[in-house]
Amino acid sequence: MSKRPLLIATDLDGTIVKHDGSISKRTVEAFTAAHELGIHIFFVTGRPPRWMHEIRETFNFGDCICGNGAMLYDLKNDKVTEEWMLTSEQQIQVAQKLRAAIPPISFAIESHDYFHREKIYVPRWDIGLDNIGVDAIEDAVRGPAFKMLARCSDAEFTSDQMLEIAQRELDGLVTVTHSNARESLLEISTLGVSKGMTLAKVAGRLSIDAKDCVSFGDNPNDFSMLQWCGRSYAMADGHPDGVNYATSLAPPHSEDGVAIIIEELLQLPA
Repeated sequence: MSKRPLLIATDLDGTIVKHDGSISKRTVEAFTAAHELGIHIFFVTGRPPRWMHEIRETFNFGDCICGNGAMLYDLKNDKVTEEWMLTSEQQIQVAQKLRAAIPPISFAIESHDYFHREKIYVPRWDIGLDNIGVDAIEDAVRGPAFKMLARCSDAEFTSDQMLEIAQRELDGLVTVTHSNARESLLEISTLGVSKGMTLAKVAGRLSIDAKDCVSFGDNPNDFSMLQWCGRSYAMADGHPDGVNYATSLAPPHSEDGVAIIIEELLQLPA
């Protein structure tokens, strides 16, 4: 018989956060019930810490993995506690290799407290944070960063097409993924860093095995986490390849799919 999990990890956007930025009452109640039963809750996201304020306001519990696994973040105290960064050399090599392979590409770099972009990079979320931009991203590289972003602002390539090219060109240099098939956007971390790798690390520190972990996600940046956990759920309205990495399918996020599954999991014996 299946047992109740010891750890639940979830992506945010497109998984428990709806496209309008809201989190349903049912979802909050499901996670609260799990937390009150002693289950470890991890919010695992590509977001930087500066985008976590509404999660902090919604939940008064839980641990966070931000930047697609690049950092551990203390949600309650708004503090990064551990991080795995791209070196300056990696950032420069990524820009040079991808410019040659995908000519229309442009770049941004970010950490928990800054965001810099090329002038031709059109930001969708950090509008106003860097209103000037640089001609070439190399001019903004000053030291380690937790993520590079690579965008085709004219949408000439899809995110999936860009990912296929980038994984080939950057093999052995960095980790490349994406979190939105519609944005023509790649997210790049230091080599070996992923949501799955960091979740495995923190679960190990808690002496929790993969078989006792459950995860939820909707896009390629979640696939490593879905694949590592003993039980995992790809969102029905997420990336079509999700079912190849998860053990099960959850109802759409727009229908509170994660909450539905958690409610079922909490009925299992401890």
